[in-house]
Amino acid sequence: MKRYSIFVLIILSFIRLSAQIQTPYSTSWFGPNANPVPEFTDATIPAKTTITLTGDYYFGHGDHTENGYAKIEFPLIPERVSFKVWSTILEHYQVTPQLSAARGMLDGNTSGIANGDIYFQTRILLFKEKDNVPDVIVNTTLKTASGTNQQYERYFNTPGYYFDAEIGKSIHTKSSFISEIRGVVDLGFMCWETERQSTQDDAPMYGGKIILGNTNWKLENSLSGYWGWMHTNIRYGSNYGDAPMVYTGKIIKKCGNLNYFAQYEYGIHDFPYQQLRLGISFPVTFLTPNYKPLARKGE
Repeated sequence: MKRYSIFVLIILSFIRLSAQIQTPYSTSWFGPNANPVPEFTDATIPAKTTITLTGDYYFGHGDHTENGYAKIEFPLIPERVSFKVWSTILEHYQVTPQLSAARGMLDGNTSGIANGDIYFQTRILLFKEKDNVPDVIVNTTLKTASGTNQQYERYFNTPGYYFDAEIGKSIHTKSSFISEIRGVVDLGFMCWETERQSTQDDAPMYGGKIILGNTNWKLENSLSGYWGWMHTNIRYGSNYGDAPMVYTGKIIKKCGNLNYFAQYEYGIHDFPYQQLRLGISFPVTFLTPNYKPLARKGE
């Protein structure tokens, strides 16, 4: 009887392990903060150290997630070179039993609290905007594997990285309501380890953004995503889910040194979530080195 019990336990463990191994390392099968489409800026580097704090709510397809988010950008050389750090904090999630089973979440877990991976990014201005030259910024980003509750499919248990270039150009108008129209393009390459397949997923990144507004407010609309090579995985076919595309709308209101913003994100493909975000960003002068701001067209 004892031998039979041990045999049954071994079989059950193997079945559980097999279910976990078969779960793809992609945005379609994990929490919304596991490997999201990277955000990109307006292709500028701030003159002062800037802190951003947000509250996020994700919903859709049986997964409801609330979390905080913190980001700080240090201008090592103001408006030219910066170092940025960000992470998701105090993520609370609730998933349906059906989704828990589909993802192979350990012990049928359906709710809990987790903390996210930490991202480190270096940004360098290559070209400053002039009459016929756009702003061009290159970013180098590293993602750690520090997220918690990895056994519950909230975060990848692997590192990742990406390189991208932001290219931005503005048109200044004589209108006081919309004094600037700015276009931004983002192009890059993303890579992350897929521990369960013992291989690496690579993906070209892309994004486009239109910004309208003036010195008091701005409206952003963007479309962005990445295209993993495993999206045609033999086992899962088109259901592997590593080619997410998202639309993001964001409105920013400037009040003195504070920027308040509201954001809505909709997953168009391979990102089964919608996001609501409220946040604030502000400069921190005492963490900023002495500088002489760059003169920009229209200023």
